[in-house]
Amino acid sequence: MPFASLLRYFSNDLAIDLGTANTLVYARNKGIVVREPSVVVINKLSNRIEAVGAEAKQMLGRTPGNIESIRPMKDGVIADFEVTERMLEYFIKKAHGRKMYVHPRIVIGVPSEITQVEKRAVKDSAMRAGASEVFLVEQAMMAAIGAGLAISEPSGNMIVDIGGGTTDVAVISLAGTVYSRSVRIAGNEMDDAVIQHLKRKYNLLIGERSSEQIKMDVGSAFPLKEPIQMEIKGRDLVEGVPKTLTISDEEIREALTEPVTTIVEAVRMALERTPPELSADIMDKGIVLSGGGSLLRGLDQRLRNETGLPVVLAEDPLSSVVLGTGKVLEDIDLLRKVSIR
Repeated sequence: MPFASLLRYFSNDLAIDLGTANTLVYARNKGIVVREPSVVVINKLSNRIEAVGAEAKQMLGRTPGNIESIRPMKDGVIADFEVTERMLEYFIKKAHGRKMYVHPRIVIGVPSEITQVEKRAVKDSAMRAGASEVFLVEQAMMAAIGAGLAISEPSGNMIVDIGGGTTDVAVISLAGTVYSRSVRIAGNEMDDAVIQHLKRKYNLLIGERSSEQIKMDVGSAFPLKEPIQMEIKGRDLVEGVPKTLTISDEEIREALTEPVTTIVEAVRMALERTPPELSADIMDKGIVLSGGGSLLRGLDQRLRNETGLPVVLAEDPLSSVVLGTGKVLEDIDLLRKVSIR
């Protein structure tokens, strides 16, 4: 066996869903090996990384002055080049059981409306973090593959992938994207909307971890059959002291109106721009939702009401993109078809 094919035989290839909120890594023949928040904690005095991933997220909003929590990804793209590189390096090593001299081929999912400069930044970060070769693929296409849609057939499939930083809407046929749009409104914008609403209405300041918890526990996009309430703690901006408040699902639904409406509008626009033959297919198959943001209560119901189409949730919404990227990693012909330059 020639040396090159021997190396490929012991391949360490990885598929990465480099998300704004979470990073998932899929190792060839092993499945998902890393699933951690995209957060890095750095000591500003020594420039040393104190924590990455889940451990770093626990520290969000709780660090002393010389320690900084950084989310290096913003709106689906790299906001902090150096920190992203260090985070990727950490996740690549973790995926390979801390082996030092590993240079994998890496496939990374990116938003559809990413600029050339942003593509370059993702590729460079991965190369510096130890990759031997980097392929970029569209997140929506990967989510469709990961959700089990038959993307290679001559029929229309519609996927709506709602992540932390971006919502990617795509219509796919014959392993190609007929229409795609990426809006930079997703899970993080929902969290921010909750923070702003409580600040405006109650002069209550809460942190991003709390707002995410509120969204998950009582957030919804459509009126619930059974109303739910939650007790929240924060700081009173007038008195300057800790304060407790009880809020209802209706209140948080009101807070989430703007980001949810933007997502619904992006879906409606995609439907308007879809060729009629493919529209007929989508009417039969429905819209498939994936990504962490799709888990918002009642979002499927809201889209069903607004579009009149069936709406289904992917089997594993949080992993759809990385599972699709992993499938592409194992099928080199498909990778050549779907990778973007």
